[in-house]
Amino acid sequence: MALFSGRFRDPRSTEYDFISLIIVRCPGCEKAARVVPAPEDSDPGGRILFRPRRLVCRGCGLSRVWSGRLVTPSPGTAQPATDPYFGMPLWLQVETRHGWLWAYNLEHLDLIRRFVQASLRERASWYDTRQKMTLVACLPAWIKRAKNRHEILRAVSRIHASLVAA
Repeated sequence: MALFSGRFRDPRSTEYDFISLIIVRCPGCEKAARVVPAPEDSDPGGRILFRPRRLVCRGCGLSRVWSGRLVTPSPGTAQPATDPYFGMPLWLQVETRHGWLWAYNLEHLDLIRRFVQASLRERASWYDTRQKMTLVACLPAWIKRAKNRHEILRAVSRIHASLVAA
């Protein structure tokens, strides 16, 4: 892995761009499980955040369906993160001395890694009227600080290794 790989341009992703697949810890067998949109979703035009979800574990065969209207996003990095639908602990998370670093899936984790790794981090232009509060803009200050770069990249590597080991 090459450190300080130049430039990062904010792709304007939000947290909602990564909720189509959430990797969680199965409540039955403690292995990696997935929270995905339910296949029987009959309203493809509705808001993606409130579409029915299914928790599926390949390890023990557990399957649960969520079709509620209460979504609880993770409050921050002071405590372990949970998925917004079932409240299960996320699989891709690790505690650092600054707080919890977490991601919903590998794509989310890769975005964080590319941001932290870059020595030049470009935000959207001030005159651009599209989404201003992107996922990158909402990252905690301790993740954005260059002095924590190596520690955050080690944490990202540990998170990635935990999924490969599972």
